[in-house]
Amino acid sequence: MSRAVGYSKFGGPEVLEVREVPEPHAGPGEIRVRVAAAGVNPMDWGLATHPDLAARFGVTVPAGFGYDLAGVVDEVGPGATGFSVGQRVFGGVMARAAADFAVVPTPAETLWPTPEGISDLVAATLPVAGLTAAAALSAIGLTRGDTVLIGGAAGGVGVFAVQLARLAGARVLGTASPGTFEFLRELGAEPVAYGPGLAERVRSAGVTAATDLFGTETASAALSLGVPPSRISTIAAGPNPPGGVRATGGIDAGPAELKRITDAIVAGELVVPIAATFPLERVREAVELQAGRHVHGKVVLTL
Repeated sequence: MSRAVGYSKFGGPEVLEVREVPEPHAGPGEIRVRVAAAGVNPMDWGLATHPDLAARFGVTVPAGFGYDLAGVVDEVGPGATGFSVGQRVFGGVMARAAADFAVVPTPAETLWPTPEGISDLVAATLPVAGLTAAAALSAIGLTRGDTVLIGGAAGGVGVFAVQLARLAGARVLGTASPGTFEFLRELGAEPVAYGPGLAERVRSAGVTAATDLFGTETASAALSLGVPPSRISTIAAGPNPPGGVRATGGIDAGPAELKRITDAIVAGELVVPIAATFPLERVREAVELQAGRHVHGKVVLTL
């Protein structure tokens, strides 16, 4: 038997259960990953909470939990390609990452070798948050010399967006609560308080682009400052955000973006703040912490 997080009905963290399930094995054309770490993303508990969102991703109950994972290939089925036993890997498996094992068909388009110098803990944070941040910046054509306003800059996606924007040569203004300001300064952002009056607080900075990683406040502020809608992106405002700004997500990231991120990590140019780790049995606590929206960095389950 092995462990896997799952749920039989939609709801909050209370529906998540760590279950004993038959140990899965790699069949023809498949590999099995022994999971060492699984990142927790808003998408994960969003799927468990909202049936309509789950349906968009083909998830039905009973369902597993989690997308991001890192671990090692420990079985290769007949005819499987691209991976070998003992190889460290990271990537994503829809609603199946929070488990001792994940069986993945090959060729595996969402699984990659883990670069030397990157731990499983860090690798398990990269696919959703890293690619979403890259897509959010790509959508607005961020370049050297821009002054970009990033809403929700201290969150799981924000920590990537801030650093990627800095690497692109932009000046970064990041919205957050005052208690997060020093954290953002360490990442290279100039912190600014979110809430009413945001546009006035950044008016003198000469904002040329913006990305809103939480709701629509930052996007609306940028529009009021005269930033063109084509230079404003959102990831959490639905498919039709206000004012014609660009809605995007990790699925829109280019194929080279993840390598760019891992190369930057190995080179010491980008750090991944791990806010908290939890053993699999405490998955409810991990979700509650992240859903509170006050965590600075990434939350990871360890196995």
